[in-house]
Amino acid sequence: LVMTTKSHGGAHGRRHWILENKPLLADMSESNNNTKLGAGPCKRSLHHCSSSGMRYKLLHEGDIQVCVVKHPRTFLSKILTSKFLRRWEPHHLTLADSSLTSATPTGYMETSLPYSSIEDLQLLSWDNAPKYCVQLSFPGGTVLLQAANSYLRDQWFHSLQWKKKIYKYRKVLNNPSRWDVALKEIRALVDMALTSPLQDESIHQAPLHIISTLLAENSNLSPQDHENIIVAIAPLLENNHPPPDLCEFFCKHCRERPRSSVVIEVFTPVVQRILKHNMDFGKCPRLRLFTQEYILALNELNGGMEVVKKFIHSMHGPTGQCPHPRVLPNLVAVCLAAIYSCYEEFINSRDNSPSLKEIRNGCQQQNDRKPPMPLRLLRPEPPTPPPATILPEILVELERNNNSANTKRKGGPTRGDSEPNLIDCLLVSPAVNTLSIQLPAQADRVLGCFALILKMLSDYDDWRPALASLLQPIPFPKEALAHAKFTKELKYVIQRFAEDPRQEVHSCLLSVRSGKDGWFQLYSPGGVACDDDGELFASMVHILMGSCYKTKKFLLSLAENKLGPCMLLALRGNQTMVEILCLMLEYNIIENKDTQLQIISTLESTQVGLRMYEQLCDRQRELKELQRKGGPTRLTLPSKSTDADLARLLSSGSFGNLENLSLAFTNVTSACAEQLIKLPSLKQLNLWSTQFGDAGLRLLSEHLACLQVLNLCETPVTDAGLLALSSMKSLCSLNMNSTKLTADTYEDLKVIQSVLKVL
Repeated sequence: LVMTTKSHGGAHGRRHWILENKPLLADMSESNNNTKLGAGPCKRSLHHCSSSGMRYKLLHEGDIQVCVVKHPRTFLSKILTSKFLRRWEPHHLTLADSSLTSATPTGYMETSLPYSSIEDLQLLSWDNAPKYCVQLSFPGGTVLLQAANSYLRDQWFHSLQWKKKIYKYRKVLNNPSRWDVALKEIRALVDMALTSPLQDESIHQAPLHIISTLLAENSNLSPQDHENIIVAIAPLLENNHPPPDLCEFFCKHCRERPRSSVVIEVFTPVVQRILKHNMDFGKCPRLRLFTQEYILALNELNGGMEVVKKFIHSMHGPTGQCPHPRVLPNLVAVCLAAIYSCYEEFINSRDNSPSLKEIRNGCQQQNDRKPPMPLRLLRPEPPTPPPATILPEILVELERNNNSANTKRKGGPTRGDSEPNLIDCLLVSPAVNTLSIQLPAQADRVLGCFALILKMLSDYDDWRPALASLLQPIPFPKEALAHAKFTKELKYVIQRFAEDPRQEVHSCLLSVRSGKDGWFQLYSPGGVACDDDGELFASMVHILMGSCYKTKKFLLSLAENKLGPCMLLALRGNQTMVEILCLMLEYNIIENKDTQLQIISTLESTQVGLRMYEQLCDRQRELKELQRKGGPTRLTLPSKSTDADLARLLSSGSFGNLENLSLAFTNVTSACAEQLIKLPSLKQLNLWSTQFGDAGLRLLSEHLACLQVLNLCETPVTDAGLLALSSMKSLCSLNMNSTKLTADTYEDLKVIQSVLKVL
């Protein structure tokens, strides 16, 4: 927003502001050029206000010498008030809102000096005048204030002048009878604040509070008066947040006149500043509400969401990294609050509807029930499933898993009568996908707008990690998660998380802590938000398996809760699920023989499954043959050896008895862990000065249960990989010199592994 001044004729040469739109949001107003800005209000440039002169901090109190001179009426009084007989008193003066008072009300300052009684205020400049004095003229005399130096004198002068003028405007703008006069006074007030040499936050906040109080007491203003006042105070908002009452006024304008040019030309820089600098919407919720209403007003323009998209892009900036760290958290806070407001009416009516536990247990009470609210939960009859004509054993297994899950939901001994889990609250019947919510038209538009903003935010690579972290606790009401439209819109965001290769992003698909549900559970087959055949579920499993160092634990959770969907997707040729089933067999995750045979049958039913199962069988045979043949117990690779050299060596002989392996000063990386886990008898491993990293450590921790000595000196391992070693109970010697180990992780390892000897 660029502001330029244009001089108009007249005795006072008043400057009027012309609001010019630069590229930012410029085309927003092109479609709304039928709406004209109000009459040209008076505004001054911020660069106009004594930028080259001295700047002072507003005084609220201070020590100063005081002398009161009464107007002489007789010859004797003239003699007594002469400069040779004047008496100066030290006082600690306070500049209150309406008067000048002393902390010691005696002598000259026995009574307060009201600002309304001060007729004139000036610096003494005549010859032989008292040094560093400020003169306050009042009826019947003069008050002289003497400071210690010229800077303090000027500071007292400008502070008193400011207090006197702000007191006058507070009186003038209290219930004005004529709004044209009030508008002129508002412009003069803004002009005074912009040109004041005082540099203090209250210099701009005080006029805003005066105008805010004025607007709160006069709510029946015409739209034209609205626009004139908003444009008049716009310069004060460039570096200041609007006070709460002013935010209410702005919200009202956005709701009633969303296509007004003021929304684009004046509110845009204000909202941009709020998003860039606000630290906590909890302390100023009306700023959040104003930002929300502003975005909705943008959505009402002819461009609709395209205008909102340009605004979001302007907040991010043209580069790949947003320079303002507060923009994303503030935008997410606005979106979450707006989405919550869409379901607020129904949330508030929960006490008048069957409780979630009553619905789940099928014992709805009909007593004391009020009629349903306009926003209501609908549950149509579930469609009749098609007859099971193929794969009876897999469908039986699916049904068995569903039954076991339902048994857990009905309240096991671990939960008792506690509050049900999030998904338990929603999965109150097998027909989850038929659960829907009807929203009023306005709430539906709000939901669509802010759900689309979340999708926009997820498209920025630099914002995605923080966005995933903010959304990981699932900060939405249960009613939103039961709403098919909302979960369908949010599916795009979850898909973006699942496609991101960064662990800090896709790990947020899992729950925050054990016992809570995450996005992975909600969008899994059988989850309340799943509306496909498991494509998103397979994508999430694929990315999580690639980074989750506790692979066995993750596979165990899949085997316990999602084995049926995994088998069904594998049967349909999904390669990720085929790999999952093969890993379950390889790691002996499934103990039940019938289930193992069923998994084998599933793998053999597709070409990709059959091929991978045959490879698994070959690996198992090679491992057993390796263990049977034996071989050397100690082995040292030459320096500069690579992963390929190690793989070629281990494949050329029998190393089932190998206990001590030294790879020190070689060029091996984490990729060689695939070969190391084939050495079941390995007890000592030397990786000194190699490129072996966290990914390799995670694999070793799962397979080399007999490892006792491990040398990681001068390797690129970090805390994440070292913590994986906590599961290796047989490890008794660990060298972590010259690694990125932190003190906290060191203490954690000491606690977890009490027998660990750190070299």
